[in-house]
Amino acid sequence: MGIAVSSWQLAKAVATQGELGVISGTAIDSVMARRLQDGDLSGETRRALAHFPDQEAVSQILKRFYVEGGKPVSRPYDDVPKLIVKPTLFAFQMLIVASFVEVWLAKEDHDGLVGMNILEKIQLAIPAQLYGAMLAGVDYILIGAGIPAQIPRLLNELSAGKSLTMKIDVEDTSDKFIINFDPKCIANVSYPIKRPDFLAIVSSHALVSYLNKDAETKPDGFVIEYHVAGGHNAPPRAKNSTDENGEAIYSDADIPNIEKVLASGSPFWLAGGFGTPEKLLDAQALGAQGIQVGSLFALCDESGFTQELRTQILQSLESDDVRITTDASASPTGFPFKVIEVQNSLSDDSLFNARVRKCDLGYLRTPFKREGGGIGYRCPGEPIATFEFKNGAHDEAIDSKCLCNALMADIGLGQLRPDGRRELPLITIGSDLEGSRQMLTKYPDGWSASQALNYLKMA
Repeated sequence: MGIAVSSWQLAKAVATQGELGVISGTAIDSVMARRLQDGDLSGETRRALAHFPDQEAVSQILKRFYVEGGKPVSRPYDDVPKLIVKPTLFAFQMLIVASFVEVWLAKEDHDGLVGMNILEKIQLAIPAQLYGAMLAGVDYILIGAGIPAQIPRLLNELSAGKSLTMKIDVEDTSDKFIINFDPKCIANVSYPIKRPDFLAIVSSHALVSYLNKDAETKPDGFVIEYHVAGGHNAPPRAKNSTDENGEAIYSDADIPNIEKVLASGSPFWLAGGFGTPEKLLDAQALGAQGIQVGSLFALCDESGFTQELRTQILQSLESDDVRITTDASASPTGFPFKVIEVQNSLSDDSLFNARVRKCDLGYLRTPFKREGGGIGYRCPGEPIATFEFKNGAHDEAIDSKCLCNALMADIGLGQLRPDGRRELPLITIGSDLEGSRQMLTKYPDGWSASQALNYLKMA
C-alpha cells in the first residue's frame, strides 16, 4: 500500500493475530533516511539497526542521515542516492539495511508471518530489497506491477549467497541490459539464509500459466487482483479504453478466469473487492486460500497514513459524493492508478497544476538508451521540457503526477520546497467501499487492525 502505509506497525499487528502481515518495500530507503533525520525519537529504527550484521554499513548510514533530536522543521530532507544501473556501494547498502529494518521491526517479539510487497516496475531496487528482507527473516515476498519472472531464481541465489545478474527493461533499444548484485557487499553473513515464499500479484489466468510453465519462473502462489483494487491496476485489455475524463474503462475481458487459475494447481488468494466477511467466504468457495485486503487496513490506526489524512478519508467515506477514479495517466509507470478525491491533495487539478514539477526521488524513472550511447533515466513526472529532451512523449507526461513525493507526503514525510511549501499527498484506495463503510458504522472514530480482522472473520 503506497509508501509505508502498510507499515511495520500494521504488519506486526496483523501477524500477531495469526495472519500474514505485509509491509510495503517501495522507497523504503528514503523512508528510513527521513525517519533518522527526524531524530528517530522512538528509537525503533536504531534498535533494529543494532541487529544488522554489518555494523560498519550501519555506521555510515547513521553518520550521513541521523540527526539527534531531529532536524529543524525549516530544513529540507537530504535525499538518498537515486537508483541507477551501476549504483554505489552505499546506495545498495541503504536499500538492504532499510528493508532489513522494516522487516525486523515487523517480526520483533512474535512468531507470526511477515511479507514484503515491492513493485516489479522498480527493477533497479529489487535484488538489494530482497536481500535485506531475507537477512531479517522475511516469510513472503509479494511482487506485482509487471511480470516478475526472475524472482524465484533471485531468491534461490540470494539464499545461497551467490552473486547474481538480473535483466532490466531499457527503452529505445533492443539491446539487453543487466544489473549485477553481490551479497558480499554486506559483511558477517552466514549462508544459507532463509528463502521466503514468493507470491506473484497478477490479474489474469494467462499470466498464471506463463509463470508456471518453467520451474525457474514458477512462484509459490498467486494473488489474483481484480481492477477495483487500490494502487496500481493492470491496464485494460481492450484498445481505446480511456474515457473523456481520463479514466481507465474495464470490461468483462478484464475479469480473471478463476476456474483456470484453480486448474493450475497453484495456491492463490483473491484481492480487489473481497474486503467483507461474505466475500471471504465467496473466495474460499472459489478455491482460494483466502483474501488480500488493502483499503480496510490502510484506514486502521496502525497504518502509516497521517492521522489528519486518515480522518479526512473516513469523513469522505460517509458521503455519497465520495469519488474514486481509476486515473489512466496519474502514475509515471503507465499503469492506471486509483485515486480518492480529497481536499488539499493532488487529486485537485488546480493544486496539481500549481506544483513545480520535480523528480528528485526518482524511483519510477525508466532507463533508456541515449542516442549517443549509454543509459539515461527519464520520468513522466519530471519537468515536461526535460522529459521531452530525453525523447519522452509530451502526451505521456502532461497529466503524470509525482507519486514518489506525494506518497511520502501521505505518511508525513513530505519534502519541503524552497518556496516554503511541502509536497502534497495523493491518496490511493480501492473503489469497493463496502467493508470500510460497514466498519465506519461500527467504529465511527476509526478501528484497529485487530478489529478489522475480527470483522472479516465474523461470518
